[in-house]
Amino acid sequence: MNKEERVALAVSLFKEGYNCSQSVVAAYADMYGFSREQALRMSASFGGGIGRMRETCGAACGMFLLAGLQTGATDGADREGKAANYALVQQLAARFKEENGALRCADLLGLAKTEPVVSTPEARTGQYYAKRPCVKMVETAARIWGDWLEKEGKL
Repeated sequence: MNKEERVALAVSLFKEGYNCSQSVVAAYADMYGFSREQALRMSASFGGGIGRMRETCGAACGMFLLAGLQTGATDGADREGKAANYALVQQLAARFKEENGALRCADLLGLAKTEPVVSTPEARTGQYYAKRPCVKMVETAARIWGDWLEKEGKL
């Protein structure tokens, strides 16, 4: 699958009802030996700005999860490995923020700081998609990750 097919898959998954993080992670999961179900489970808690708390965008969190699968250190004493992964995450976050104006879910959605946090997701209706920029966030995160993979010769 090429980058554009993976981006389209991420958008399609979001439109099927998966959260923003799940959509990005599941679109690339096979590259890391994960089934779609495993990818959906491991990224389930990051939607809606992490547990619908409207913090860091879930699509961006999905991209960061993929960065960990690709470059994450597996030795607790590997400071260089950790630093390299953190540098990649910071680079990805900067590009995401540059393209979207923010990294925080509430800011991307234009929500007031006083709006209550609730756990129940909204129904996915035409009105939902019309007022939310989430499809664009999913597309952007999936494309940024694909761009990095292409640049590194991994896709």
